[in-house]
Amino acid sequence: MQQSFVAPRRFFDDRNFPKGFTRSGRFTLAEGNLLEKHGVALQDLEQGTRAPETEDEQHFVLVCRGEAEPSSTIEKTWLKYKQKVQEKRKFHTVFGKKRIADSSDDFSYVEVDSD
Repeated sequence: MQQSFVAPRRFFDDRNFPKGFTRSGRFTLAEGNLLEKHGVALQDLEQGTRAPETEDEQHFVLVCRGEAEPSSTIEKTWLKYKQKVQEKRKFHTVFGKKRIADSSDDFSYVEVDSD
C-alpha cells in the first residue's frame, strides 16, 4: 500500500510562525509535528503542483476546494493552519484613524472608512 502525504523535507512557516508551530501556542504538539512532517506535501497538493496519488490525497484536494468536508486529522489540521494564517493577516486598528504627515512634519489624523 502506498503511503499518503509523503514530503521530501520538513515544513516551516517562519513568516507566520517564527518560533515554530508547537511553540506558537496555536497548535497541539501532535498538530505541529503533523504540519512539519507533511506540510510540504499538503501545500503542494492544495496548490496543484503535485498530483494526488492516493484516495486520501484525492479527498484532501476536494476538502481544499471546499467540495468535501474534512474527515481526517490531517485535513482538519491543515484547515486549522490555513485559518490561523488568515487571522494573522487581518489588521485591526484601535481608533479607526490613520496618521498622515503633512509638509510641516506635523501629524494630522484622518477618518478612515472601514468598508
